[in-house]
Amino acid sequence: MNGFIPLHKAAGMTSFACVAAVRKLAHQKRVGHGGTLDPDVDGVLPICLGVATKLVDRLHALPKTYTGEITLGFATDTEDLSGTEIARQRLTTPFIADQLDTAMASFTGAYTQTPPLYSAVKVNGRRLYDYARAGDPVERPTRTVQIYHFKRTSTARFEAAAGEQSFTFTAQVSKGTYIRTLASDLGTKLGVPAVMSQLTRQVSGGFTLADSVTLDTLTAAPALTPYVQPIQSVFSDLPTAQLTSAAWDRVRHGNYLRLDRPAAAPGSELFMRYGGDVQAIYRYDAASDTWRAATMLLHDTDQFTLGEN
Repeated sequence: MNGFIPLHKAAGMTSFACVAAVRKLAHQKRVGHGGTLDPDVDGVLPICLGVATKLVDRLHALPKTYTGEITLGFATDTEDLSGTEIARQRLTTPFIADQLDTAMASFTGAYTQTPPLYSAVKVNGRRLYDYARAGDPVERPTRTVQIYHFKRTSTARFEAAAGEQSFTFTAQVSKGTYIRTLASDLGTKLGVPAVMSQLTRQVSGGFTLADSVTLDTLTAAPALTPYVQPIQSVFSDLPTAQLTSAAWDRVRHGNYLRLDRPAAAPGSELFMRYGGDVQAIYRYDAASDTWRAATMLLHDTDQFTLGEN
């Protein structure tokens, strides 16, 4: 099978466990995912089957949308509720709506983020969480991400007895953004410790939560085929060229093509279709007025290596 299954990952499962489960159900080795979800987070996890694993980087590059909850007043070492509390500052008065909204809006655009210590980011070949568990010192790298929107979606609830204030939010972000770090950094902006207290990924890889299917449903189904979305369903903005047999002979060897169609903008891409399948993605080279291979699909034999977002 080739294509995508938008999986609704349940909280409590790792992304790797989801891939392993689908690999077993599909009876094929070439299965990957389009962006890691932390075990405590539920939501959309695109599963890639067969040649669709060649498009993982393209899935990663698409914006992701989350909904969740942030709690002000304490912080943990993991920046979510799975960790150990490391700071507490009881709130005696709640933040007003304008204070919260202004602070959240300040993150919109390019934002420099330091990934959490308990994360899969690699430093000198080791995951940050390996350093954390061993108690070894490490300098965490920073990265620039994009926050397209970060907005409060509920009235902030103030718990006077606990000295905490919580509210729900929605955020649309670029590849590599840690929402729990965004929550922690919001607390820093407000001058109090903060933690991400709940998170659901609503959109990933072009799939929404409404598009997604649970692992229980897949396990109970007599076949996975009805749940597999074709490659072009995600990249519907790419036009398609139907290849002649002569053009196909060039494409399957990765050779350039000249096509009888209007000149395209530099960098434009095309699906190359032959025999009922998308065989490759080609990119337009304006200097030579030719289309050149960008991603080979059905006729690429490289083994897929599962990566982390």
